[in-house]
Amino acid sequence: MTIPMIGAGVDRVDGRQKTTGAAKYAAEHNLPNQTYGVLVMSSIPAGTIRAIDASTALKSPGVIAVISHLNAPKLGSATGTSLAEQNLVPLQDGTIHYLGQRIAVVVADTLEQATRGAELVRVTYDKAPARTDMNEHRSEAKDRAQNNQKSEFSKGDADAALASAPVKIDQTYRTPYEHHNPIEAHGIVAQWDGDHLTLYDSSQNIFAVQKTLAQLFAVPKENVHVISQFVGGAFGSKGSSWPHVVIGVMAAKAVKRPVKVVVTRKQLFFANGHRPETEQRVALGATQDGKLVSIIHEGMGQGNSVCDYLEGFTRPTQVLYASPNIRGAHRVVELNVPSGTYMRAPGLTPGAFALESAMDELAYALKMDPIALRLANYADADPIDNKPWSSKSLKECYQQAADRFGWSKRNPQPRSMRDGRLLIGYGMSSSTYPAHRSPASARAVMNHDGTVTVSSGSHEMGMGTATVMAQVAAATLGIPVERVRFVYGDTTLPNAPISAGSMTAASVGSAVFGACDALKKKLASMEGSEARFDAKPDENDPYASHAFGAQFAEVSVDPDLGLVRVRRIVSAFAAGRVLNAKTATSQYRGGIIQGLGMALLEQTHFDKRLGSFTNVNLGEYLLPVNADVHTIDVIMVEEDDPHVNPIGVKGIGEIGIVGVGPAIANAVFHATGKRVRDLPITIEKVM
Repeated sequence: MTIPMIGAGVDRVDGRQKTTGAAKYAAEHNLPNQTYGVLVMSSIPAGTIRAIDASTALKSPGVIAVISHLNAPKLGSATGTSLAEQNLVPLQDGTIHYLGQRIAVVVADTLEQATRGAELVRVTYDKAPARTDMNEHRSEAKDRAQNNQKSEFSKGDADAALASAPVKIDQTYRTPYEHHNPIEAHGIVAQWDGDHLTLYDSSQNIFAVQKTLAQLFAVPKENVHVISQFVGGAFGSKGSSWPHVVIGVMAAKAVKRPVKVVVTRKQLFFANGHRPETEQRVALGATQDGKLVSIIHEGMGQGNSVCDYLEGFTRPTQVLYASPNIRGAHRVVELNVPSGTYMRAPGLTPGAFALESAMDELAYALKMDPIALRLANYADADPIDNKPWSSKSLKECYQQAADRFGWSKRNPQPRSMRDGRLLIGYGMSSSTYPAHRSPASARAVMNHDGTVTVSSGSHEMGMGTATVMAQVAAATLGIPVERVRFVYGDTTLPNAPISAGSMTAASVGSAVFGACDALKKKLASMEGSEARFDAKPDENDPYASHAFGAQFAEVSVDPDLGLVRVRRIVSAFAAGRVLNAKTATSQYRGGIIQGLGMALLEQTHFDKRLGSFTNVNLGEYLLPVNADVHTIDVIMVEEDDPHVNPIGVKGIGEIGIVGVGPAIANAVFHATGKRVRDLPITIEKVM
């Protein structure tokens, strides 16, 4: 059975809760006899703690405890857990790996008292030489594979083919440190009752948090109850268990009272993840008619010794274009810099900037239209393993977006188009994101009043999960969506995977569909009013499954001041079945706006002398505001994929950002003749 086309723009079922303040986020929970924990951070990037003097802090009014490696309990192994830094279990020794590392927590009766207590903790160090410059240590870059991502891949002999190619480009592209900055700060409220833990956590991966804490604190998993009903943005930063979670739980156990820990805006820049900086080389070789004979994509990104994350920027190169010779490699340079982590479309976002900028440069070298170049190298099957696509509608994306944008009116000569004194530029890029899916479970119950309750331990981070799951259930059962209630965000519910990788709709949606289909059959045969279903992907899937898209941007550039303004963006995406046109459009636009920020504004400045991020607030870390965002036209290309999963969806949370940066950079080149290869595109680089 397949569910009928849904697609209707249903309003968010949690909209009233969020707009009236009834929705409670993790740190908004207050428990009887609650205390507050404030974190103390290291002020050096490398070395060891010589001494911690907590005597003055402990005499400060309201302070209950100061916990550091000197008095913290010994915790279990982090191997196999979701701890972001598996080689750095919090407060277990005095080694400093980066500036901003969590080294103590002060617990007090009020937040103000805990904050003052943290200010009074005195720490002295034995400093060690710090590694802070990726370029300086480039010769020490090393391979690192993660989550089945290969650090190297190859097909044919890309280097030999490049050497003999009649037309080639070979350039280096750079992307900076970037931070997620969700509006809801990371926070927890933890309470122990004997060896039972209740944790309110701002998390996009509650079952992994449950397993992690059970292992670290040596209690049965069923003794750990994690609740995450609403998450106010994450973008990947809340997918792992960061130090504040473990430290807050540790503090609650030590003081035998509930503890609330909320990470400040400044603190989250140092120990809650970021997108690492990258340096990427892309070399393309082609025949005179534009056929790619060689693709090389290699480079390095920042890492450290306590976290295994790598920014896999070669991922789009494995998917987008056909060539007999392809080689990719990424290396990690371990520095005394805070740990990186997943940030919206990890790897693909910076990788697409490099690859798609290079494709534009090749198009100019060939005097060929950028769309025509991409069509000449259209991959009809997976370029690396030659698997057939479960579906692919990228050609339709190119055509529909180009027509809507008016690409045919583009004069290809740089600096040839104007609006008064302003230079006008058109640019485009391809976009892609894999159609991930993980095992998930759901339960569906028909209530006495004819309503249906569907439950799964998934997450609502603003993308509309609760709404589309109610729609899937309603469509499967043939009842109005108003008769369905979706319950989520609790580890007592059926197991669900991390809400990341654009896979929630595919994973949890398939489980909801299966549970509701089973419930309908039970009701029809009078065998019961409850059903549970476990949905699992095929481990030997014969198809390659990706969403695809095309991004088009128009910019204006002031030739005297170098000011770049994005006038409009037209984007077309093909991502299987659309479950809710309204929330889908919001997801696409959110990704596009984040891509606009990446192109022109976002950059976390890093002082290599101190080993410290410096613009650690929303006044200096620049993000797009309303005045920066003009027309965004989203086209959802119809696509039927009978192979990808039972409900035919591919996931859309991340593809919207992929390709926006290079589309804007390519438009800036068209407007000015100036190629910017390191983001963000600032006035100085344009001038």
